[in-house]
Amino acid sequence: MVAETHVVPSSLVLPVFVREGLEEPRAISSMPGVVQHSRDSLKAAVTEAAELGLGGVMLFGIPEHKDATGSGAIDPGGVLNLAITDVVAEVGDQLTVMSDLCLDEFTDHGHCGVLTPDGRVDNDRTLEIYAEMARAQAHAGVDMVGPSGMMDGQVRVVREALDAAAHADVSILAYSAKYASAFYGPFREAVDSSLQGDRRTYQQDPANAVEGVREVLLDIEQGADIVMVKPALAYLDVIRRVRDAVDVPVAAYNISGEYAMVEAAAANGWIDREAAILETLTSIRRAGADVILTYWASEAARLLRA
Repeated sequence: MVAETHVVPSSLVLPVFVREGLEEPRAISSMPGVVQHSRDSLKAAVTEAAELGLGGVMLFGIPEHKDATGSGAIDPGGVLNLAITDVVAEVGDQLTVMSDLCLDEFTDHGHCGVLTPDGRVDNDRTLEIYAEMARAQAHAGVDMVGPSGMMDGQVRVVREALDAAAHADVSILAYSAKYASAFYGPFREAVDSSLQGDRRTYQQDPANAVEGVREVLLDIEQGADIVMVKPALAYLDVIRRVRDAVDVPVAAYNISGEYAMVEAAAANGWIDREAAILETLTSIRRAGADVILTYWASEAARLLRA
């Protein structure tokens, strides 16, 4: 009766991976219980998510072929755009269909943008592709796009592209304070990342909290509907600072490394797995997140019902 913080299924978003060419789900070794989906198994996963009352699903596409410009990201017949259409047709009236808007899964070098001849990320050329990607995802039927590449000006460019293409009703979940974290490792297996080097020139320094709030405020000014802090657990203080600074919904991404740590400890019998899952999600809510992206979303919803 007097609990100050509640986790409810409608505040949870399930990230899901769909891989081009798969006939059946493929396990991800560093993320026990998480898979790369085929188009058919993806439909089953999102149907379950809707039945459990989740707030949404976030789609990530893994193409069979990559190139330097990530051309598969803007191809209407590309894996992510087809997945959007599949999921909208399956559960579009029951939950929010979101899609990752970034090039890292589609580039052969694994960076979130296209590169200059000397190997640096070309921010402005990347923004042009993000605009095309936003239009392609909106045409596929997505409810909300998630620009996650941390390019300067990405939210404004995406908002303008959507509005100009008569998709003013497509919302933006901005990855506003996304840090260059050591906890992304399992995700890179999940999307078969081709990353060469690191992303420290465009993701944020883990030592900086004020900068995180500044980036959030810039994204709101540019048209973000929801702002996000990523990762969650090592940045609970940033979530609280952001929540206190803004009047839009705040999301946090409980990322792959955070998931894997709990799963590994539980597999060794060192912690109570289900209690740790719910405590983790409660801590993120308590810090100020209105929305949590978590690979435990469906399981957590079942635990909460129980």
